[in-house]
Amino acid sequence: MAVRQAVTTRRADEQDLPTLAALRRSWSEEQAGHPLYDDSFEEQFTHWYQTEAARRVIFLAEIDDAVVGMINLVIFERMPRPGRPASRWGYLSNAYVLASHRDHGVGTALLNTLVSDAHNRGCARIVLAPSDRSVPFYQRAEFGPATMLLARVLTT
Repeated sequence: MAVRQAVTTRRADEQDLPTLAALRRSWSEEQAGHPLYDDSFEEQFTHWYQTEAARRVIFLAEIDDAVVGMINLVIFERMPRPGRPASRWGYLSNAYVLASHRDHGVGTALLNTLVSDAHNRGCARIVLAPSDRSVPFYQRAEFGPATMLLARVLTT
């Protein structure tokens, strides 16, 4: 039986930009099935991060000080209503674990950290658009159909 290594999670910050970009590149290349050459990607990623940082919380998973995964939560503040406390909700996105570290508790550690953070922020709910492969993972974590939402797809 394989011994599981200790997984730690932490909030990412601007110092982690190269690592975040490398994870995103790895994910994209895994999906494409081949290397992707784009000399402007890191610059585009940095611009995206700087634009999104105010409303997005990104967590990293580490094993022996090596980053092996990420997950993030986009925070949406609801418009205030008279007589009701402020409220918000979160959109879970960009969950990724390096292939060599999957099925060893990394995704669970990241998800638990994100859910705890969302709860501490007073989020009413967390929603996500899972891949077919990840649906059982999220179902085990008590996520269910989002029957209270509708969507209109604008692009394919």
